Amino acid sequence: MRLTKQFTAFFESEKSGGLILIICTAVSLCLANSFCGKAYISAFHVDIFFKPAEFWINDVLMTVFFLLVGLEIEREIYIGELATIRKALLPAFAALGGMIVPAAIHYGFNRGTLFQQGFGIPMATDIAFSLGILSLLGKRVPASLKIFLTAVAIIDDLGAIIIIALFYSKDFSVSFLGLALLLFLFMVFLNRLKFNSIPVYLLLGFIMWFFVYRSGIHPTISGVLLAFAVPFGDGGENSPSHRLQGYLHKPVAFLILPLFALANTCLIIPSVSVVTASLMSNSNSLGIMFGLLIGKPVGIFLAALLGAVFGFCSIPEDMRKRDLFGMGLLAGMGFTMSIFITLLAFTDQQVIITAKIAVIIASLAAGITGFLFLRFTLTSNQKTVNGCE
Repeated sequence: MRLTKQFTAFFESEKSGGLILIICTAVSLCLANSFCGKAYISAFHVDIFFKPAEFWINDVLMTVFFLLVGLEIEREIYIGELATIRKALLPAFAALGGMIVPAAIHYGFNRGTLFQQGFGIPMATDIAFSLGILSLLGKRVPASLKIFLTAVAIIDDLGAIIIIALFYSKDFSVSFLGLALLLFLFMVFLNRLKFNSIPVYLLLGFIMWFFVYRSGIHPTISGVLLAFAVPFGDGGENSPSHRLQGYLHKPVAFLILPLFALANTCLIIPSVSVVTASLMSNSNSLGIMFGLLIGKPVGIFLAALLGAVFGFCSIPEDMRKRDLFGMGLLAGMGFTMSIFITLLAFTDQQVIITAKIAVIIASLAAGITGFLFLRFTLTSNQKTVNGCE
């Protein structure tokens, strides 16, 4: 299987972004726990234009991240690995299992408690982190695995967007949501008229962001809506969607996501014994860690395998059953989206801090476990018969 030029560029971009995220997370944790820790943490709470800096990062800049995610989803649906039912079914089954099982595990730990609303936290996959770790395995990784993990992560992102819209909205306003939807429909109308001015779509998208923000739905959803309003055309290099995606890749990978990591991992970590005791006695943390470390690989592996066994989809010839489990381990790196959902699910700062620590530990463990598993199981010659080893 050969990788397209566009997919290769996307993979390389996400790989670099993932490695930078790892560095930023390490730097942020070191700074937060150094002599200048209090000053570093307080810097993200300084008001800029009457709003704290973290608002501009988490609510405004992350909208640009979601715009890029939406453009990537759109491309995959139209001309990529989700363009045909046959191509889409294997990662779709896997992603669905990788969302349902972790959510069920978290719900099982926290049913009937205040932590119950955190069920969406272990459902996510950080595409940059997971592809960054996968890239460390070099040429031993078959093209089918790169495409499969990317498709699963993209479908995961779509699932997370739906979960955010449905379950993490506050103080809902029908009137402002109606205005946002009317503006979205107007942009779709412009799209149908083959109006291709990117600056106009961005200006209208900014107004839509304000309406969505006032509606009570998290404003980052406006980024996804804008992505599907921007004309896709034939998907070629001159199409507005392709050009906008090209403009956004580097700012998102090298500025927005690193800023998000710096702002949301500036945590003062107590002693190892205190952290261990806190995490092991906290049902929310246990739900997050078990969801990401066990729920993700088990859900992805079983759902993909069942889909193949019942004939709904097929496993590529250069992919073995155990490779599916290895991909599931890497998909347990929730990080960006998991932390983002944490911020939406809870308001208590101590709960947020504990949940973030659980996400970071689980994502780190999932990355190391996934890397080692694939490092010792991937071979240069992988053969399958009817989707099985």
